[in-house]
Amino acid sequence: MHLKRNKIGNFWPIPRKGNKYLAVASHNKNESIPLSVILRDILKLVKNKKELKRVLNEKQILINHKQIKETNYPVGLFDILTIGKKNYKVVLSENKKMIFQEIGDKESETKIYKILGRKKLNKGKIQVNLMQGKNILSNEKMETGDSVILNLKDNKIVKIIHLEKGRTAFAVKGKHIGKFGKIVDIMDRGGKKIVKIEHKGERINVWAKNIILIE
Repeated sequence: MHLKRNKIGNFWPIPRKGNKYLAVASHNKNESIPLSVILRDILKLVKNKKELKRVLNEKQILINHKQIKETNYPVGLFDILTIGKKNYKVVLSENKKMIFQEIGDKESETKIYKILGRKKLNKGKIQVNLMQGKNILSNEKMETGDSVILNLKDNKIVKIIHLEKGRTAFAVKGKHIGKFGKIVDIMDRGGKKIVKIEHKGERINVWAKNIILIE
């Protein structure tokens, strides 16, 4: 499946002029970029689909420490992309584009997730629903809107980041997307939370649903 180039998401860091059609991610299409576009058009590590398939067959590509075989596998925000001996973390720039930040091996072992909900299962177990469709089981104290850092090798929680003053929040949706800073206040508006963030000397209000806590 393909997408007209002028219809790509605003977060794609590629020109809108060029080949008329681009590949579409196999799922999570609205919040990700397909692997083929990243390697060919953004990182420029392959020239075409044939080269990409060769690299995949050589087991050189991992996403979140899992071997990938799909050419159009979706790569989204805060994913860890490993190509050979290099690791990249997907982040947002202030101009609202996804960028691929090279990181070390140690940092590549973990990934941050926002908590979207919690559900009580049989025998007292709690299922924690995370962004990008990921779920974990945990009875640790955490709430919707908090973040967890997971070890990608064993899926265990490394750290829980609670939604509170002093934490660092990153806007991933809305008009302030790409901006981040310390939380200086948390307000309630009709049952919904708004956080006030100190960003480069300016204080901005962002809906809590549009942020992810990063530290």
